[in-house]
Order: sequence, then C-alpha cells, then structure tokens
Amino acid sequence: MSAPLLLWVILLHWATGGGFVLGGRTWQHCTDLRPLDILSEVVPADRLARGMRVFQVQGVRGFQLAASRPHALGFPASRLFIHCDRFPEEFSIIVTLRVLSVPAKRNEYVFTLMAEESPSVLVGLCYAPDKLHFLFWSQERTGGWQTRVTFPNVSLSDNQWHTLILAVSGQSFSLTVDCSIPKDVVVETPFPASLSVKRASFYLGNRRRRKGVFTVLLDLLSILLLLLSQGLLRQLVLLPGADATPRICTAMNFKVATLSVPAVLQDLPLKPASNEVLKYPYVKQRLDYVEEYQNLVTNSETMGVEVFTIPKVGLFAATANRYTPPGSAIYKWTDGKFVPYQNIPTYQAQSWKYFTIGKKIFLAVANFEQNDRGQEFSVIYKWSRKKKKFITYQRITTHSARDWEAFVIEGEAFLAVVNHREGNNHNIDSVIYRWNPRTGLFETNQTIPTSGAYDWEFFTIGPYSFLAVANTFNGTSTKIYSHIYIWLSGSFQLFQSILTFGAADWEVFHIGDRVFLAVANSHSYDSGMPAPSNFYAINSSIYELNITAQMFVKFQDLLTYSALDWEFFSVGDDSFLVVANSFDGFTFSVNSIIYRWQGYEGFVAAHHLPTVGCRDWEAFHTAEGSYLLYSSAKEPLSKVLKLKTT
Repeated sequence: MSAPLLLWVILLHWATGGGFVLGGRTWQHCTDLRPLDILSEVVPADRLARGMRVFQVQGVRGFQLAASRPHALGFPASRLFIHCDRFPEEFSIIVTLRVLSVPAKRNEYVFTLMAEESPSVLVGLCYAPDKLHFLFWSQERTGGWQTRVTFPNVSLSDNQWHTLILAVSGQSFSLTVDCSIPKDVVVETPFPASLSVKRASFYLGNRRRRKGVFTVLLDLLSILLLLLSQGLLRQLVLLPGADATPRICTAMNFKVATLSVPAVLQDLPLKPASNEVLKYPYVKQRLDYVEEYQNLVTNSETMGVEVFTIPKVGLFAATANRYTPPGSAIYKWTDGKFVPYQNIPTYQAQSWKYFTIGKKIFLAVANFEQNDRGQEFSVIYKWSRKKKKFITYQRITTHSARDWEAFVIEGEAFLAVVNHREGNNHNIDSVIYRWNPRTGLFETNQTIPTSGAYDWEFFTIGPYSFLAVANTFNGTSTKIYSHIYIWLSGSFQLFQSILTFGAADWEVFHIGDRVFLAVANSHSYDSGMPAPSNFYAINSSIYELNITAQMFVKFQDLLTYSALDWEFFSVGDDSFLVVANSFDGFTFSVNSIIYRWQGYEGFVAAHHLPTVGCRDWEAFHTAEGSYLLYSSAKEPLSKVLKLKTT
C-alpha cells in the first residue's frame, strides 16, 4: 500500500543527488549562484526595521509587516546583484509564509522589483483568491511588454505555514507548494534573457500610483497576509541558476523547509510577550514549574475537553460531561478565567471537536449513550453569529461514539467518527463523512472496520494524508493492532499496523524535521492469558517515521498508568509531552507527568502533576501566558494549570 510513498522518497533522493541546473549558462558572474536572501536585506543586523514585528506561531517564527512605512521595507537591487545589473534568466523563488485571510476579488502583490521613476513591474508576484500570478517585463519587445503567468487552484489562507517554490526557465514556469506535485505552466513569452535591474529596487509588496506618487504596499512572497498585517513571512529567497526543489524537499516538515532565513528567525533564544509577539533581542524562555491556576467546577465528571478560539469573539473551552441533565458546558475565557457561557444537552458525552468550513464554525459532540427517546446520535452544532451561541445543525447516527476528527484533503472537508461498540459487539465500522457543499451536510464517504476504537488522529507528511485509529478492545483482548491509513485514489487504505494495548489516543507531533506518533496504552487484558500483576501499569510508546523503512518505528517506551491521552506543546525552544495517567490499579489519584525533550535521551520526566482520574489534556495560550487544562473523569472538577517560565 505504501508504494506511492516509496516512489516519492526515491524521487526525492534522486533529485537531491542530481540537482536541477538550468541551461548551463554563465550568469554566475553576477551572483556566484548563491542563494540571495531578500528578506535578510530588509532586516538590520542589530534591530528590526520599522514596520516589522516577530511572531512565533506553531513553534515557527516569522515577520509581520506593516504597510504604513513601505520604503523602510525596500532596498536597491544593486545590493544583491553586485557584479552586474541583470536579473538571472533562470532561477527559483522560495517563500515560507502563513496566511490568515485573503481580500476578496482583488490581487495583492507580495514581492516586486520596480525600476526607478517607472510604473512598470519588472518582476512581481501577486495573489488572488485561489490563484497565484507571476509577472515579468520583456524589454526586448518594442515599448516593452508585461506577461502574467497564472497558477490556478492555489489556496493558502488556512492559518498554516506553507513553503512555495517557483522555478523559472525560459517559457517554463513551475510552482511547488509544500513539496507536493508541481504545477507546470508553459507560456508563449519566455522570461527575458537580459532583464536590466539598473536603478531598480526590491520591495516587500508593490508600488502603486497615488496622486502621482508611488507607494510601496507589500513584498514578494509575503503574500496577501502581510497587506492586512494578518500573516507572517519567514523566508524570501532568490536562487539563481537552479530549481530549488531538490534542496528544499529533503526534510520532513515541508511546510517550513528552509534554504535561508534571517538570523532573528533562526534558533535564537526567545521570550514571547503578549500574543506571542517576540521582543528583540531575545531572552531564553524555559519552563520552570507548573502551578494550579483555576479550579473549574463542571456539570459532572468530564470525559474530554476542547479549547478553541472564535475569531473576534474569544477563547472557549467545551467540556464533554457524563450526565444529562445538566449536559455539557461551554466556558469563555473572561478576565483571565473560564466562566460558564452555554449549556448543551448531551448524553454521556465523550469529546468535542471544533472545526471550520469556509466562514462556517462548527462544534461536534460524540455522544456515548441514547437519549431519553431511545435514539442514539451525535450532534454537529453551528455557531450563530447573531445569537452568539452554538445551535443544532446536523444529527448523525453513531454507536457509543468516542471521538470526532475533522480534516481537509485536496480542498474537501471531512469528519470522521469513532464508533466504540454496538451493544456488546466491539468489532464494528467507524465512519468517515464528506462535506457536500450543495446540501450543506455531511454524507457518508467511507467506513473502516474498528475494534472498540477510542480515537482518530489525522496528519499530513508532505503531499500525503494519514489517519490513525486507536483500537482498544476486540471483545476478548486489548492486545490488538491499531492501524494507520493513507489517502490514495480517493479513499483511505491501510499503511501500517502497530500492536497496542487498549490504545486510547494517538498524538502526532514534529520536532525539527522529525515526525513522531505517540500512543497512549490504557491496560493489558486478554481473556485467554493469565492475568498480569497489574493490568494498568504498562508502557506507552513513541514512534518515529523512518523514511528509509517507509514506516513508523519504535523510538521510546514510557511507563504509564492507564494512559488515556497525550498532549504535545512547546515553551520557547523546548518541546514537551504530557500524559494523562488515570488509574494505577489501586487509586485514581495518580500523578500525570510532563516529559521534556532531551534530544538523544528522548523524553525525560520533568514535572509530576497530581491528578484524579485524568482523562484529557489541552494546552493553550493567552496574552497572559501559557496554560494546561486537564479534565477529570472521576470528579466534577477540572483544573487549569499555569506554566511558569523565566
């Protein structure tokens, strides 16, 4: 089943070894074919340029640019082209960015090269909804001629980091997004062999004529996001004479693959201020200890918790509570605390899942039991902007549902439910639903056999999408295989099976270019085998993706006590895993543990946290700091813990 992944790996190794030198020309006399870091030219050595701020999002740093002082974000082309005044005939442009939103029905420039006292864009890149345009000026034609090369179906406004590689050679133009399959375009007009950059300047953005005066708006691949100060730019590099794809597409985390980034965005110590804005110079931030911050009284015991942010409304936490009435609750972060916001009838709710489709905001609950009419279904709620609360949107028949997972593949939205059992039968199908934009409803797309399943985990690696299921019990044993599926030809197909012991959760995470997958094993039971001394003291395991073996291989075992959840989070440059230990065979009052990443040593226990029947962990951040929220399945009290850093 993994043959396409093998082909992908082979191609990457072939490309890396052979390179991709274009045309064998002698343009190196201008730049020696070295990467030209456009973004670094804008950043002074000892401070940030005016109109620039540094943010860290998803563990990755980038610049947010303001358009109020555009000329501060430009520089003469002669600073890059020191041996001649000609733009390379063949080259790549590499950009890493994070886009939040796109202005509708308009093109927004991201980088421009402009001649002095001329309205013409010599070279530029602009973005429109679902399109990317590359522009260049042909001076060889009488009076000059501007050509636009359009790449359709390019959507970046998903709040995720993306790396774009635009390779140009004559009439051929190729765009690669996150090291996926390139989009190739051939046009009639080739890129000019001798484009003069004399008295020209690069700008982060473009220059527009306003009342006879040119104003700089944005820059190269910092794309649309920077216009509204709603996005981040991490990398903007011009590589003469070569296709940069083989050099970039060798790491596992393709979305932030790096050729060259400014020093202030590299591995320097950081200390986030409010909203993750980073001051310059940076100060090392590290986790010193964890303190109890808030006792969150819940409607009843809490099986799961989901923390999410609704734009322009606020931060929320939804608790999946055992009993109805009173059902489950949604809390809003107000004045530094979670306070009750909305109550929703649920039936032994197990978990919540927050997701969006376009501008629509949804919250799905997994109900484990029937309602008072004997009906068994889970419910998708939709956020009403008018009422400022969640209202019932769609009911879906489920069977002792444990978990929902929402994800997007090739622009289509999916929602997967874990069905735990039907009556006493644990070997039943779990279901993947596909969003139908015509009806505005989720419809069955695929069923996958599962055994007492607890959890779905979706993740991507390069152009490939994966879905892992945590199988818990097949009716006689918890020592069973959990499975990882890969999306191929419009459906999920088996990729790898891993032996687990009452698996309750999968957690995927990245550390640098490495990809890990942690399983929480809850207990070891087999009706046909002698009982162990302790069903619940059992290793949970961390697996790492091995590209050569084309599979996840065991990296580390950690002793856990009926583990039900893993949560990965970062503080500064440090990475952590916290486990939800729920029962040690004698008591539910058992320490849950925060493990710190120690490189070659793997994860090492750093903090022991007293918990009672711990079921779920959520990490979140506010302007005031970083927090952990844990839910208790044994008492109507969850707790917010604050991470104390220096």
